[in-house]
Amino acid sequence: MNVASIRPPVNLMSVHLYRRPLHPELFETLAYREVRQDDYSLTVRITPAGHVLTWQTRDTFLTEITAARGQPLPGRGHVWRHPFLGEQYDAFRASPAISYQMNAQVEVLPPDVFREIHQELHADGCRRGLIHRFEEHNGTGLAPIGFITADARAGCLVVNTFHTFPAECTLLKTQTLIERV
Repeated sequence: MNVASIRPPVNLMSVHLYRRPLHPELFETLAYREVRQDDYSLTVRITPAGHVLTWQTRDTFLTEITAARGQPLPGRGHVWRHPFLGEQYDAFRASPAISYQMNAQVEVLPPDVFREIHQELHADGCRRGLIHRFEEHNGTGLAPIGFITADARAGCLVVNTFHTFPAECTLLKTQTLIERV
């Protein structure tokens, strides 16, 4: 097993927003999907530290990345960083016509509740979206998963991410809304 593909602990995680694409060599991609629409494209990557979402039009780029402390990230184009602590919300006006909103949440659950939600997320991820199942390495009998859905609606895109941390009975969730205003 590649050591780089082991999930970092939740307390080392944060979510960042950039006004530009990030070079794929900055992170290990475990699962990948690209979605193209008439007026934008979305690239979704599951990484050891969570995800990288890159949304772009002809003249606007937005990249949301979850990263572990110490992961090298560029300073150019960096808009903000939030550690995963409780619930976080932020918004950014990417252009006069594009609005970005993000909500991030950490849920520490009782082991039996975590196991049930983890299994539901895994089953849902096998039916739709993009999912990656890590190798089980923590003695819980559960392998961490990353699961991402993207739903395009008239004038907006909603992306939901779920990252499980079985050893900590913790779920990281983000919901990102990109819309024309």
